[in-house]
Amino acid sequence: MNAAPLDANTIEDLVADATAAPSLHNAQPWAFRFLRDSGVLRLYADPDRALPHTDPENRGLHMGCGAALLNLRVAAAAGGRAPDVRLLPDPADPRLLAEVGLIGTGPPDSALARLAPAIRRRHSSRFPFRDEEIPVPTRERLAEAARLEGADLFFPDPWHVRSILELVQDAEATEAFAPGVHEETIRWTRPEPSTGDKASDGIPGEAFGPLQRGTSVPVRDFALGRPVPGRGWAAFEKNPNIALLGTARDKPRDWLCAGQALERVLLQATADGLVASLTSQPTEWPDIRWAVRDPASAMANVQMVIRLGHGPQGAASPRRPVTDVLDVR
Repeated sequence: MNAAPLDANTIEDLVADATAAPSLHNAQPWAFRFLRDSGVLRLYADPDRALPHTDPENRGLHMGCGAALLNLRVAAAAGGRAPDVRLLPDPADPRLLAEVGLIGTGPPDSALARLAPAIRRRHSSRFPFRDEEIPVPTRERLAEAARLEGADLFFPDPWHVRSILELVQDAEATEAFAPGVHEETIRWTRPEPSTGDKASDGIPGEAFGPLQRGTSVPVRDFALGRPVPGRGWAAFEKNPNIALLGTARDKPRDWLCAGQALERVLLQATADGLVASLTSQPTEWPDIRWAVRDPASAMANVQMVIRLGHGPQGAASPRRPVTDVLDVR
């Protein structure tokens, strides 16, 4: 495969695909800088889009940026490139999360390239899924996607799933008594639908999904008691398919790897005809996060709780224009 010329349009297309990644509250905490002379695209954290109460260690920020990095790698591979990635290349600049060399030689990663069509189709779905199990071969492909990025994906048994659902409720109760967390959620979510809304970030009302009737699945209710026009009630699946994504260690490099693994799992799930929603609530409180993991598994640090299944695709959340996140020098 011959790569397209590395011109401004190519870089903008790559960054547009990168920024289709999920992030905590859709805050989109990333910035990119392209260095023309070296052909290097740098990924920076944007501290102005951090959530200091919800995400005090910036773990979620790193995961969101890691997800954007995975999308960038997928798009580059689909364009015939073999990107050279260095994580945290400058210890003196913690905002610089990765450098991606785009003019190197070598064959593109065909497995990554095959995921490219899923980048724009992937949306979080906070709607009811069908009450059916995910086939074992599909689970194995998803677990392999995580392993290829240095993380683990574990499907807990029904007893552990029930425990996780209870821990999600505990996290919601804890959050209710944390005013700073509450205020951050209010800031980044809008009960009104996005029709005519010029916002380029945050979560609009149509992406909230319906209220749950009679069951409990790990879907964060972003309404926080605010009225949402047109929002109704629905019965969700009684036996949700839950997966835990985790890493052996718990440092910024591991969070970046976890973000890449998360997005690779989500793109593979999309390619396999599944939809997904994410909840970080039980991982945002140290005592609850510790309890989420399965002591029988080797997973030391749970980074995300993922709900997977067959159901309606979620609404697309807005994205910032590439011109707002890309600097070319």
